Amino acid sequence: MQITPNSSASNANSKDTSVGEVASGVAREFHSFVADIEDLVKATTSLTGEELTRAKAKLNQRIASAKTSVEDMSETIVNRARKTAEATNTYVHEQPWNAIGASAAVGLLVGYLLARRS
Repeated sequence: MQITPNSSASNANSKDTSVGEVASGVAREFHSFVADIEDLVKATTSLTGEELTRAKAKLNQRIASAKTSVEDMSETIVNRARKTAEATNTYVHEQPWNAIGASAAVGLLVGYLLARRS
């Protein structure tokens, strides 16, 4: 049994990482974590004494690694959302009539789609 930390945290730290890449990184990290836990559970059924202690230490290390990766990815998502909100706020203040027109168009489209459903 070999438990190795996933490198998706390094992907989340790059400046060109898209939200989709971060989401797929989270999914990969989760699947890797679950696979590692399953391997550990299978392996621990026959372990005793020192082997069990080492397996427990590896599990704790893997959990810490997964937490770090998820925290890094969530930080990337939060930073991206903050930048998007700032850019939107700036655009709306610089181009208020364009924003009003776009909002009205979206409102009409949503109203039309809701009316068709009924």
